[in-house]
Amino acid sequence: MTYAALPESKAGLAGGLILGAAGLGNAMGPLLGGVFTDLLSWRWIFFFNLPITLFAVIVTFLKVHQPKEKSDDTRIDYAGSVTISVGLVALLLAFDQAIDWGWGDLRIIGLLVLSAASLVAFAVIERGAGAHALVPRDVMRNRGFSAACLAILLMSATFFAVLLYVPQYMLKVLDFSPIEAGAGMLPMMGVFAVVSFFAGPLYDRVGAKILAGIGALCIAAGPFLLSLVDNNGYAPLIPGLAITGLGIGLFYPTATTAGVTSVDKSRTSLAGGIVYMFQVAGGSIGLGLTTTIFTEAGRGVSDFDDAFVDGFQTALRVDGLLALAGFIVVLLFVGGKSRLHLPHHARHAAKPHAP
Repeated sequence: MTYAALPESKAGLAGGLILGAAGLGNAMGPLLGGVFTDLLSWRWIFFFNLPITLFAVIVTFLKVHQPKEKSDDTRIDYAGSVTISVGLVALLLAFDQAIDWGWGDLRIIGLLVLSAASLVAFAVIERGAGAHALVPRDVMRNRGFSAACLAILLMSATFFAVLLYVPQYMLKVLDFSPIEAGAGMLPMMGVFAVVSFFAGPLYDRVGAKILAGIGALCIAAGPFLLSLVDNNGYAPLIPGLAITGLGIGLFYPTATTAGVTSVDKSRTSLAGGIVYMFQVAGGSIGLGLTTTIFTEAGRGVSDFDDAFVDGFQTALRVDGLLALAGFIVVLLFVGGKSRLHLPHHARHAAKPHAP
């Protein structure tokens, strides 16, 4: 909706604004959560969402209005929604329960088979669903859009893992209070918020590939730096957190804008929904995978801190490799050619002159 509210020439700005606002919220969340947990109860984290949600509902109802496009086909792809949901939930359950049951357990094998069968069924259903498919073929055949979705999937697996496990490291190994752990995430979340606002104007100057590429590389490098910590205080976390935040702030607005603007204008809203679906799916799968690796790596180590650090290091290195794969996808497929190759006079000539 943000893209639709602004002119096409401001697409980069739209992405920067919406992700920058999200970054501010993400930076405030851990701090407020820490305050409520320390001073009241963790339950207040959820109560506090009620007035915020009410405010959002009122503002949306009063201020957010867009023309409603008429469509002859208003069917909803229930079959696609059910199959992809079952497939992802079964996969996450397998990751989670494998820690206790073991990978050879028939229940884990059954969950993996159910996941694979559901995801295959989803692909078959989408092929026959036509224009009302949850993920229409004409959209996913767009190579730039599909590549942006894949890159976002891989980056989200890394981002959400860092977002969960670094505060746990501060709480359980460094003995931080919840407030201190929330403040400890500011080098990542604060940088994410600030950089996102700058990513919009930069998008129009240098293009998607360079920004998304630098961002993806930072998201890959950050977890590797974080994996070097060894129960030696908070300071060693700061470079990895800041670089991860820089990467997130550059990558997400850029990749989202590149994906949404690569499809036909009539598909913009749908494309935005699909991008977000890949972001959430990537985060969910990433957390499940990270938790499994974290637990397996620390298994058999008697000292709690040593076990936690071993699992933390191993899991973040795997997450860094996932982000590195995302960087390769960006380098090869996302954003077309860089705009930096144009000489200054060519860029100037490409701009329309006022009459």
